[in-house]
Amino acid sequence: MPQPLRVMFVCLGNICRSPMAEAIFVDRLNKRSLSDRFVVDSCGTGHWHVGGPADERTIRTLQDRSVKIDHVARQLNARADANEWDLFVVMDSMNYRNVLAAGVPREKVRMAMSFVPAYRGLAEQAPAVPDPYEGTMEDFGAVYDMLGDACDAMIDELLANASATTGARS
Repeated sequence: MPQPLRVMFVCLGNICRSPMAEAIFVDRLNKRSLSDRFVVDSCGTGHWHVGGPADERTIRTLQDRSVKIDHVARQLNARADANEWDLFVVMDSMNYRNVLAAGVPREKVRMAMSFVPAYRGLAEQAPAVPDPYEGTMEDFGAVYDMLGDACDAMIDELLANASATTGARS
């Protein structure tokens, strides 16, 4: 059995976008009986919310869609995380630059929307997942929809890549 792929979702404060992405990704993995193939977490590049819960609007948005969330905010620890995690999925270009500046190798960092087929290949030029923190519940719903598309496409791409790698070893 191959080692699970370790995926870290990253945003600024780790209370809105990255915990939402983590919860959606885990939910989609569970629905496809793939949870044993991945280890998933999220973090923020900032320290403001460390130890706290996800934003109540994130929690409500997920609960309204029957997606479970169990989250305690944490900050990126680049030295340890860069070695422990295989893929860092960032929400916007600022997060992308911050993760690289912290020492995570470029080949481990992807913009979340770069998994969506329309944006594949754009690397850090892929559209950002906007931060809904200053917004409305509708903004949180729009972010949920974007992240749902990104997570579905990401699972498909990662599974295809794993199959191609496994097939190449046969």
